[in-house]
Amino acid sequence: MFNLLNITLNKMKKVLLSLSLALSFGLSQAQTAFEIIQNSPNHNTLEAAVLAAGLDGALNTLDPITVFAPTDDAFNALPAGTVAALLNDIPALTDILLYHVINGAVLSTDLTDGQIATTLNGSDITVTINNGVFINGTSQVIVADVAASNGVVHVVNEVLSPAAPQQFTIWDVIQNSPDHTTLEAVVGLAGLDGALDSPGAFTVFAPTDAAFALVPQPIIDALIADPSGILTFILTYHVVPSVALFTDLADGQVITTLSGVDVNVSIVNGSVFINHAQVIVADIVTDNGVVHVIDAVIAPGIIANNVWEIIQGSPVHTILETGVAAAGLDGTLQNDYFFTVFAPTDAAFGALPAGTIESLIANPTALTNVLLYHAVGSEVPANSLVDGQNIEMLQGDNTTITLGMGGAMINNANIVAADLNAWNGIIHVIDAVLLPPASINDILNSAVQAYPNPCTDVLTIERKSASAETYSIYNVSGQLVASGLLNNNLNTISTNAFTSGMYSVVTESGSHFNFIKN
Repeated sequence: MFNLLNITLNKMKKVLLSLSLALSFGLSQAQTAFEIIQNSPNHNTLEAAVLAAGLDGALNTLDPITVFAPTDDAFNALPAGTVAALLNDIPALTDILLYHVINGAVLSTDLTDGQIATTLNGSDITVTINNGVFINGTSQVIVADVAASNGVVHVVNEVLSPAAPQQFTIWDVIQNSPDHTTLEAVVGLAGLDGALDSPGAFTVFAPTDAAFALVPQPIIDALIADPSGILTFILTYHVVPSVALFTDLADGQVITTLSGVDVNVSIVNGSVFINHAQVIVADIVTDNGVVHVIDAVIAPGIIANNVWEIIQGSPVHTILETGVAAAGLDGTLQNDYFFTVFAPTDAAFGALPAGTIESLIANPTALTNVLLYHAVGSEVPANSLVDGQNIEMLQGDNTTITLGMGGAMINNANIVAADLNAWNGIIHVIDAVLLPPASINDILNSAVQAYPNPCTDVLTIERKSASAETYSIYNVSGQLVASGLLNNNLNTISTNAFTSGMYSVVTESGSHFNFIKN
């Protein structure tokens, strides 16, 4: 019964409104569209809005036009505060008002179901005819064809709002890229897709699928297992909360990411790097920022606790893991000491002559010598490598860097995955075992061997000769820290007074080797 009463009242209200409007509009057929609005008792808010926007002149002079005129009730139905906000934002108000005006005098008899018309603000409206005439589906024409001297006015019972322009977002770029399916998946898993699809000003460094493929699977598994924790942290480390175009990036620049941790920009031979990752496609500009495509996943060094854990967790470094443990170097790679390790894969070790691995495992001193030829006593990120650069390894000899079209090489080995970050260093994966200048046989049959290496309290030096000779020990700064005499085949040297670090031993006969004090 109450529903029937409400329907009856609404119908009566429409009839009275139509009668009121008809009487008002019938006073003068010479009125302009704006004068019709001015003289209507039901369009006070529309009149005030037109005047505030300074459009009264246009509605008086433009000819011919069609105006869809919302009533005061239509404006009152908007959320509280909307009208006041619009009156304080003239550009937005103007945009809304122009969305109610189209060029040409379009009578109700000219309107057809499904018709689309472009308004003066550039956006379209859609006409629906279904037991009445509706604009954009819900705003009903309740009084039609009020003739003006410069067109026609149709009274509507809802304010028309232009649809928000279709945004092209960073998330659209990631979703539509055939090279970012992994990034799309992990962003969705972390629930960050909404943020990258929202208004804002962001810069995203977007690793390709090939970049993710270089990350060891155990690390990927760990990230996926903690989507709201470490995965979100790593992903936000690829996002800057402001727009940084390619031309804004400068060598040595430090940028704070959304994670709160900084990335470093470097420019090498004209190429731009974010940490170790090269920007390979720049300036994909969107409505909410910019995307730069990079060739590596960047991380602030917390994916793994230390270098040794990365080696342990890698499915392609089981032989290296065995060798490091056999040489007693696993503890060293967990220490608070910065390393760079060039890590040969299992396939690289498999390419050595038959029996080589077994011989090295059986001779820890020789094994240590080879392994230390794969390590540097400092961090050497990929973007710091220079063509022709010589790098002194912990073993004491130099390696040579070659940069070419195929990428970076160290001696004869290709760097196939760069900059796996740990808190105590960096790992570069290589596809060949690095061999010191001395042959494997020379290493295995060396006249002088030292063990254990690393050592804690005592270093034993074993010689094939029993002749006495002097020795000198130097620290990494080249300072002499100890010297003495080797009298026997087996000689012990106390290292209790040595601080942790790397040392070089030089004997009178010319032997030279390095050791590490834990």
